[in-house]
Amino acid sequence: MKSLEDQLSNYAAYHRDARNIRTHFIGIPMIVVAITILLSRPTLDIGGWTLAPALLTALAAGVYYLMLDLALGLLMAVLLLAACLAGAWSAALPTGAWLALGLGGFVLGWVFQFVGHFWEGRKPAFVDDIAGLIIGPLFVVVEALFLLGMLPRLRATIEQRAGKVRHGLAGERLPS
Repeated sequence: MKSLEDQLSNYAAYHRDARNIRTHFIGIPMIVVAITILLSRPTLDIGGWTLAPALLTALAAGVYYLMLDLALGLLMAVLLLAACLAGAWSAALPTGAWLALGLGGFVLGWVFQFVGHFWEGRKPAFVDDIAGLIIGPLFVVVEALFLLGMLPRLRATIEQRAGKVRHGLAGERLPS
């Protein structure tokens, strides 16, 4: 299994334009929540517990994130739990509303993604490495932590491997 630094550096190489990263702050959470909504039906009651495919998927993703890094894995688990709660709420809605939230969020989230990659001038990371689909949400969380001044060593490692984030309309590098 690739390390946290390897996974994030590989993903970051496809995301060096600041505008692309900003679109990912919107698009990726929308996609994650939308998938969770869509996987919140059907449910199965087992011994008083309601089980949905969304919960099983979140558990599998959470285990993967924990294997990469304990602290980030715990943070991702909390965020995935929040997505599962949104999914459970939406599963109780009428079918039309549930589908509109799930499919609408999924499509709109991908629109944001593809606009960002248009600005980046590069295809999405998952086209070359399917692992990009699970690393994307972690990347967004880590980038948010970087903006808060956290994880400076991880940021330095990623920037050393993938390059600094480009700012400005012409893609020129500005001091960070």
